[in-house]
Amino acid sequence: MKTIYTILAVCLISLAPKISTAQESISASMYDIPPRWLVDLPTAGTLPRGYYNIGVRIYPEGGAITNTDIGLSNRLTIGISYGGDAILSNVIPDWNPGIEFSLKFRIVDELEYFPAITIGYASQGNGSYIRDYQRYTFKSRGVYAVASRSFYFYQWTAGWHFGMNYSQENDFDKEDEINFFGGFDATFQYNLALIAEYDLAINDDRSTLPNGNQNAFGGKGRGYLNIGIKWLFTDNLELEAMAKDLFINRRDSKAITREVRINYIDKF
Repeated sequence: MKTIYTILAVCLISLAPKISTAQESISASMYDIPPRWLVDLPTAGTLPRGYYNIGVRIYPEGGAITNTDIGLSNRLTIGISYGGDAILSNVIPDWNPGIEFSLKFRIVDELEYFPAITIGYASQGNGSYIRDYQRYTFKSRGVYAVASRSFYFYQWTAGWHFGMNYSQENDFDKEDEINFFGGFDATFQYNLALIAEYDLAINDDRSTLPNGNQNAFGGKGRGYLNIGIKWLFTDNLELEAMAKDLFINRRDSKAITREVRINYIDKF
């Protein structure tokens, strides 16, 4: 744990001077680099070669997940993430079982009449890790494929995203169906972007577990509708506010899930 705290501290210290000189250190921002994800769902976007991002996502009960992604080429992005519950609290944090990994490779670039297509893998779910169910609150994507198509609407830059995934978080509930999802993003001229997505969650909708007990933790079959607002604070720093599960699909939820995310982008 001391090693993890040290790494996080070094990352925060290294970011402080860079944020103040963002206009000088980087010319790429969310206006130049396509979104790599919406709220929870991936897009076909990847980081350019030599770029990296460091992010932290804060979810209910003081939980947080940090992540680092690196663009090894214009087509290939890799990343690691780690987090836990009760980090922002006055109790001992409950850390996740291990470090999670992600890999994304764009196999087709976007053409005039054809979307970009990306395949990838992400073991990081969202929200708390539930040990009794061997899964995150919102399941990880696992293996996925996604197509993205950008377009201009008035003076906005926007994009549609559609994909499918197979989550490996099914050892306990045995819900191993292939899932489908879609989303939309629009970037305005006022340093703001709107993101919205819908996850069918057909791999998380059974009311009964394999052992015959009632599933008090999964979804109700309504799917997950999520929205968010992204603010480009500087050319390097993105701040996001997100509202998740607008249909109150989760069986253990009584209200909409609220989260925030901070993302820093720079070049080596």
